Amino acid sequence: MKTRVKWYRMRWRVVLMLAAAVVLSCGYVGWRFYNAVRVRAMGDGPAGPAIAVEPFEQRWHDGPVVFIGVGDSITRGLGANKEHTYYELLLINDDAVYPDMAGRELMRVFERLGTHNYAQDYSTSQDHIDNQLARIPTYGHEVRGVVVLTSGGNDLIHDYGRSAPQDGAMYGCTYKQAIVWCENLKGRLDTLLLGLMEKFPGGCDIFFANVYDPTDGVGDPQTMGLPRWRDCVKVLALANSKIAELCEQYPNVHRVDIHTEFLGHGIHCDEPWRRHYHKDDPHFWFYYNLEDPNRRGFEAIRRLYLREMVKVFYKGNN
Repeated sequence: MKTRVKWYRMRWRVVLMLAAAVVLSCGYVGWRFYNAVRVRAMGDGPAGPAIAVEPFEQRWHDGPVVFIGVGDSITRGLGANKEHTYYELLLINDDAVYPDMAGRELMRVFERLGTHNYAQDYSTSQDHIDNQLARIPTYGHEVRGVVVLTSGGNDLIHDYGRSAPQDGAMYGCTYKQAIVWCENLKGRLDTLLLGLMEKFPGGCDIFFANVYDPTDGVGDPQTMGLPRWRDCVKVLALANSKIAELCEQYPNVHRVDIHTEFLGHGIHCDEPWRRHYHKDDPHFWFYYNLEDPNRRGFEAIRRLYLREMVKVFYKGNN
């Protein structure tokens, strides 16, 4: 004979289940809020690869050189004081802050050096064609160009899901949509690269950074209060593959791989169980807006650019 459960016993079971659900929900919401607002440590000391001093003990080019910046807020320098942006650090090192990088600067290896930074905050690849390329003069045959470029990142992340994804503002798109839009992005970047080359009939070298991932490859922008984007890691990888293809297409376009170096320094930098965790430097290299680097992030980017420039210009490598 079956024993019937008293109604009040059933009631308490329901109450306990509902209470457990509420506790779990509040815990999850609290965890999400904590991750969105907590300040991650930037850390101290050098960031990025070591750079030898020997390549900077000789001239890299005897004639006139123009060093220009093109692209978005990374090259413009949002996220750090002007003297600590990667563009300025490439030109002149701050020996007081970065004593281990003393002498490793472009002002030392290019005796006749002119500079101009055309980069703009919040700009996309089409803006770089329309608003920056058009402002760059055409130089004489005696001038060599050295260009640093960051372009394509804003084409992926704008406008953070506040409107439907589209070509040039892909946030939230599917991988299928990205196949077409990333090919279009490649076309715009190709136009930009060819336009830059035309500005320097005497020749130029373009150092083109790919796009980093503030989620450390996890693909969870919702952790920071942004809309969920299921295919974000795959879309980013596709866009970076297009940048790599362009760098392989032109011998004077050199890929600067900031994506790999920044993995493990994003929003999961202090989580030891993550794949890209850096025990020796578990620190955050991004500015609070997640689009731009912080001071140590710019220091790492400066070193990555210098590493590629040494490969191109240092005669000791030949």
